[in-house]
Amino acid sequence: MSKPYSVLVVDDHPLFRRGICQLLASDDDFTLFGEATGGLDALNLLQSQEPEIILLDLNMKGMTGLDTLNAMRQEGVTSRIVILTVSDAKTDVVKLLRAGADGYLLKDTEPDLLLEQLKQIMQGHRVISASVSDYQFEPLAPNEEDWIAQLTPRELQILQELAEGKSNRDISEKLHISEGTVKVHVKNLLRKANAKSRTEMAVRYLHH
Repeated sequence: MSKPYSVLVVDDHPLFRRGICQLLASDDDFTLFGEATGGLDALNLLQSQEPEIILLDLNMKGMTGLDTLNAMRQEGVTSRIVILTVSDAKTDVVKLLRAGADGYLLKDTEPDLLLEQLKQIMQGHRVISASVSDYQFEPLAPNEEDWIAQLTPRELQILQELAEGKSNRDISEKLHISEGTVKVHVKNLLRKANAKSRTEMAVRYLHH
């Protein structure tokens, strides 16, 4: 692959996105393919052509980095996809690498090192920030791996309704239980799924 390498930057923070774009522009080995504010935006940009590298934020509004990565791989995107995030959580590192990320870098990486690591990616290496590199060899704990298997039949029933976009009131009417009971179940579901929102939980259930 000839230089300069084209890079797509996907991040919902305008200041950070601009900083990364300026950093890439400062090195002759890279050229900016484009920038996207989120997963859907990025997928639209990839309709006609692909960059060599996609720098992908993990915690974005709407589609998360994991959702976006899964969608890109399902669409047959062959670009090298590097997660660039503030999250040094083991579960994130393991899940993203398993889902097909080519690298996992933290946003506090020194700029010169980041450029160097992107060049290593183009030479066929997997790059992972040193502070989280050991995680790639660790299995996920059972409750992190398969939270759905831990659910009670009633919780599973409610999760299926949530995944169809039903409101608490819809669910209470359909299952003949009070709205308060539905709320308690939803709270337990979010805890078990380690999800921040109903939408995130539903997406993970549908992709399971």
